[in-house]
Amino acid sequence: MKIIYTVVAALFLATANMSCTSSQPTTQETKEPVDYVDPFIGSGGHGHVFVGANVPFGAVQVGPNNIYKGWDWCSGYHYSDSLLIGFSQLHLSGTGIGDLADILIMPYTGEVRLDKGRQEYPHGGYLSTFSHDNETAKPGYYSVTMDNGVKVELAATERVGFHRYYFPEDEQARIIIDLKEGINDRSTETSLEQLDDYTLVGTRFSSGWAREQQVYFAVKSSVPLSNLEIFDNDKPLEGKSAKAAAIKGLISFDEAPEKVEWKVGISPVSTANALANIEAEIPGWDFDKVVESAREKWNNELKKITVETANQSDKHIFYTAAYHAYMHPSLFNDHNGDYQGADNQVYTNAGFTNYTIFSTWDTYRAAHPLYTITQPERMNDFVNTMLAIYDQQGYLPIWHLNGYETGTMVGISSIQVIAEAYLKGYRGFDVDKAWEAVKNTAMSDLRGLNYLREFKPIPADDKSVGRAVAQALELSISDGSIAKMAKAMGKTEDYEYFTKRAENYKLFYEEAVGFFHGINKDGSWSRPFDPLISKHNQARDYAEGNAWQYLWLVPQDVQGLVDLLGGEERFNARLDSFFTLEVEDESEVLVDLTGLIGQYAHGNEPSHHISYLYSYTGQQWKTAEKVRYIMDEFYHDDPDGVIGNEDCGQMSAWYVFSSLGFYPVFPASCEYVFGSPLFDKAEIHLEGGKSFVVEAENNSEKNIYIQSVELNGEPYRINYIRHEDILNGGTLKFVMGPVPNKDFGKM
Repeated sequence: MKIIYTVVAALFLATANMSCTSSQPTTQETKEPVDYVDPFIGSGGHGHVFVGANVPFGAVQVGPNNIYKGWDWCSGYHYSDSLLIGFSQLHLSGTGIGDLADILIMPYTGEVRLDKGRQEYPHGGYLSTFSHDNETAKPGYYSVTMDNGVKVELAATERVGFHRYYFPEDEQARIIIDLKEGINDRSTETSLEQLDDYTLVGTRFSSGWAREQQVYFAVKSSVPLSNLEIFDNDKPLEGKSAKAAAIKGLISFDEAPEKVEWKVGISPVSTANALANIEAEIPGWDFDKVVESAREKWNNELKKITVETANQSDKHIFYTAAYHAYMHPSLFNDHNGDYQGADNQVYTNAGFTNYTIFSTWDTYRAAHPLYTITQPERMNDFVNTMLAIYDQQGYLPIWHLNGYETGTMVGISSIQVIAEAYLKGYRGFDVDKAWEAVKNTAMSDLRGLNYLREFKPIPADDKSVGRAVAQALELSISDGSIAKMAKAMGKTEDYEYFTKRAENYKLFYEEAVGFFHGINKDGSWSRPFDPLISKHNQARDYAEGNAWQYLWLVPQDVQGLVDLLGGEERFNARLDSFFTLEVEDESEVLVDLTGLIGQYAHGNEPSHHISYLYSYTGQQWKTAEKVRYIMDEFYHDDPDGVIGNEDCGQMSAWYVFSSLGFYPVFPASCEYVFGSPLFDKAEIHLEGGKSFVVEAENNSEKNIYIQSVELNGEPYRINYIRHEDILNGGTLKFVMGPVPNKDFGKM
């Protein structure tokens, strides 16, 4: 491959096998990074992003909910909607499966209504219509005045949602807590209890995507709650305490208070801890102070990377992308450190901060690599959480959601996350435990590993595994990551074994058709086979993709793939075909294969590294073309501004990296491959006061091609930057031009 080129590169090659160590401002000059964020970007189309109030990586995401109507409502809210059923405390951002939306609270006026109502009869329940003209969202703050006359403002700390309601005068005011409601789940056990005139506590246990979810909550009110009625669905219950499958609590006010404020704390452990979280995080009633604190927390994260450009739209897209990238993983513990483990046991004095919502199949590609640069204080806790999950369930997490292993998607991508953290020098976790967890998980029987560890293909007709090709290719990437970790740890035998296993992808290559696809137990190739059709092949061979997209899922061994496809010329020709070959029958394309360029599908993660593969075979200028096109065409500063599911930060992390001018094709390599920098200047502010500056001289919409590169004033003739060079600080300077310099990145 030609990602490493000149004699100047020798110094870098010498280390290649080492471990890698409240009010908006009124003028552009006074704007902070947080002021460029538009939370509505990605709330339309298929972005599925969360809209509401939260803080970076917080446990609480308090925000509005529409009636759940399917895939595009996975976060609970879609910009196309005009009905609100209430405001819940927990949300996912950008997923392709819906869940959470626990502890739904809705203020309304008029007669008693215990059901949310229906879309076709918007005045038949407690829901309300609303207009975006009466809606505001900023990092850490959300507000809407609904058509029922109630104004709602929301703010948040890490574990507490702060609600403020203004009711219209001379109306009967009501607030309902509907514990039956959630996104795409079923409440299994709920409870509500009034402790005193100002305090409620309760639980919502449910089964959905997370099949065993437990949420404890507490409410502190600024006004007396002297008129509480409790119902099991619509059946009245006696007293001020009840437990049933679908509890609803209704607070009525004979005369509407001018203002009602509620602090709603949540906990994975107990109602007592939920109350303690409120006392610890919002002891007073200064709503505006909470809003300002959240804004400051967001700004502190967003200003870790600052960009300079005359294009204000690009600034909005960039800072909103960083905002979305810092929503998950989410805290999953109490202020005192207690948390519920994957084994349903309560853990105290953990010695680390516990997290959840690990969408690792998505996020290992760019989101976690971004965290290794911008979230050094959290990376160790992400790994410690994964190691705790390993101890509690016997293997590393696959797709962990609020204490429950969903098993969603293919591979076991937390392996890559842990290996990358180790290789980049993180040591705030038990290294021996990390190796044990990585190796034991890789040597288990999970996901077809019982075949792969013996260097045999996972049979397409083994129904116990499913999507065999996708499983194997992702697990081969894991093996490549483990091999690098083993070498850095001096484990020579393990290094050799996992290096060989990282080539298991070749077992699925049928030379006669030129693609990876299914092979049966008897050694015959699966038929029928069509590399263009997604729907027919997905369940059997692939995960959310087709043979064309999975042909390139070998970032751990690009040279091996080049050789497999017949050399660099053939490799480049097939890449060209990949980006130009159209699908004749669009009904055969999966709904989440969006952002198409030929067979490339930017709306789904297996494609995300592919545009950078030209850089490995002497055609970096084609990478520049593709990357710039993707940034320009598939990211916008409007509600439909994210081309596919945000997927817990991955779509946005791709943009953050690519706009800086480089991308982690294989994260465990600790290398970031050059693309085409979008900004005139970007600065990564590192720990210890260091900074890494990226400059793009002669940058413009037309000057997308790299002509030459300098690192700290010296000519730099290789087309990637190493992680350690970024952490050392300095200046990376790109000189850009309107036509390709086809010699750049070429021997």
